[in-house]
Amino acid sequence: MPSPTSVVLDDLCFTWPDGSHALRHISGAFSRGSTGLVGATGSGKSTLLRLIAGQLAPTSGSITTSGEVDHLPQGVTRAARTLADLLGVEPIRRALRALEHGDADARHFEVIGTDWDIEARSQAALDGLGLPTDLDRPVSTLSGGEAMLAAVTGVRLRGADIALLDEPTNNLDLASRERLYEVVRGWRGALVVVSHDLALLDLLDSTAELRDGGLTTFGGPYSAYRAWVEAQQQAARQALRTAEQVLTRERQERIKAEERFAHSERQGRKDRVNRKFVAMAANDRRNAAERSQGARRSAADAKVAAAREAVASAELVVRDDDRIRVDLPDPQVPRGRHMAQLPSTDGRDHVIRGPERVALVGPNGVGKTTLLEALLPTLRVRVGYLPQRIVLDDEATVLDLLRGAAPHVPPAELRNRLARLLVRGDMVARRVRALSGGERFRVALAQLLLADPPPELIVLDEPTNDLDLASVEQLVAALAAYRGALLVVSHDRGFLRQLQLDAVLRLDPAGVLRVDAG
Repeated sequence: MPSPTSVVLDDLCFTWPDGSHALRHISGAFSRGSTGLVGATGSGKSTLLRLIAGQLAPTSGSITTSGEVDHLPQGVTRAARTLADLLGVEPIRRALRALEHGDADARHFEVIGTDWDIEARSQAALDGLGLPTDLDRPVSTLSGGEAMLAAVTGVRLRGADIALLDEPTNNLDLASRERLYEVVRGWRGALVVVSHDLALLDLLDSTAELRDGGLTTFGGPYSAYRAWVEAQQQAARQALRTAEQVLTRERQERIKAEERFAHSERQGRKDRVNRKFVAMAANDRRNAAERSQGARRSAADAKVAAAREAVASAELVVRDDDRIRVDLPDPQVPRGRHMAQLPSTDGRDHVIRGPERVALVGPNGVGKTTLLEALLPTLRVRVGYLPQRIVLDDEATVLDLLRGAAPHVPPAELRNRLARLLVRGDMVARRVRALSGGERFRVALAQLLLADPPPELIVLDEPTNDLDLASVEQLVAALAAYRGALLVVSHDRGFLRQLQLDAVLRLDPAGVLRVDAG
């Protein structure tokens, strides 16, 4: 029996004031359990959450919700001043204080409702997650993970029937993510989560994907959804191959039929020249042949048209997901070569040798980026570095940037290499300022990977922050083709698992590096 629905979308459309379309004719439903909402950057996920929350009004169509909706947007932690603001309980606290001071205005009772014990419940919830319990504590004194956990805790405290969370694990370290996962596991009520965190998505009951103007829902976590999509795509690709074979065969039959018609017409002309038939019989014979040939031509054309339609229909089912497939230059790093030495305050420095792949993990604020920035100037190998904040020359064209990284590669060959990294078409001639976030990332990655001579060591600092799942897959594919050494800082366990790492190093607050066994 299917789960009851919490949100129903009926032919939903939304257009921004400048006329650009964010969502077109979306229909579907979210169940009362937990759902992971996925889709490429720009597909409209955050906009859809804002529409469901009532912060935006549909241009057309309708949204039906089964209860109160609470929305936690991206960047919510930057707007709050205190822990109470993050929890969303400050208005109730002010009303309680007003009553304590003798102000019996009816509005205060309306604000408080049944939440007379909100402070005690808030502190208990925070304490249960190991968070500070001083509700007046400034948000600036909290780590990013603590602030986000507090904001999510506020959503639970408010107890809305439907909760919407937009990228709640962005910039969280592994420990904070684990605590958030525990919160999600015990969630009561309907929950819709936009995320590119594979571990989080696999905790949820259902998956919904916004793609090509449609919403596909699946009754299982993201990994099961991806397996289902791949099975469907294998069948779709086989159906397309079969349809293409039928089209080829029907075209060949049409050509053969035309050859037979031409031969018949030549024979008819020959018979008339040789006066094999009297004029009237010859005319009757010619008319009958033309009618027969016309019918056969129509039948053959109809078969070709039907086969062409079948191919077109099959093509619609096959996903045109871009994949990075690139053979990168080999930096030819010898296996025993000393590439980098990561310092540890206990004197047990870790050395990266040859084409090793190493991840550096640890809590937010422990100094991972600082370690990288101190390490880079000491390296004696060719290094490609991608920092958390990508800085590109906004006025340069994409091709100009890549020419700077690979000055000796002919422009035509450089374009070919860029195309294999999904930087192609008119994008190559555009200025950086006109690129989307995902496009800027691919350009920065291309600048790194296509450098000539190629880097012997690539250093990446939180490369999956703000990337959608497709972009993460593209990054993994690009790194799989790289044959040098790799040092990557990341909190994204799903991403790290795909990199075929040789070691994971954990940095603690005292500056000690240890090999991480988990």
